[in-house]
Amino acid sequence: MAYTRGNLAVQPKRKQEVNPLYREKTKVVTRRMVLPTQEKLLYMLTLGAFVLVAVALIWRYVHIYDLNMQAQKLDSKIAETQKQIATYQMEKQSLEQQVAVKAEKLGYIQPPEDSTIYVSTKGTAADGNDN
Repeated sequence: MAYTRGNLAVQPKRKQEVNPLYREKTKVVTRRMVLPTQEKLLYMLTLGAFVLVAVALIWRYVHIYDLNMQAQKLDSKIAETQKQIATYQMEKQSLEQQVAVKAEKLGYIQPPEDSTIYVSTKGTAADGNDN
């Protein structure tokens, strides 16, 4: 038996049809695959869920950033206020020390520690020594 399957030279010729009734034409039709409505809705819902999660995360980060900014502003205000308090306390101490000196210049004297000062209801002061 001769080798005929792989060699075209010895392959027998096909019989040609004598009078075909119709001529076959092949046409390649490309159709786009249209997604079903349910699948489209599923994709849209999934995308919407991802967007909502992303928006929620971004909103939380913005809120945290805003809180941090407010905390920093409050810290700076507290530091400023503490400096002012320290200056006012220094002023208070110096003024307290000057009170006795100014009172002596104006002629006021300190009462003795053992004396009692009585204040009348009429608004005039009377001390226990009856001066």
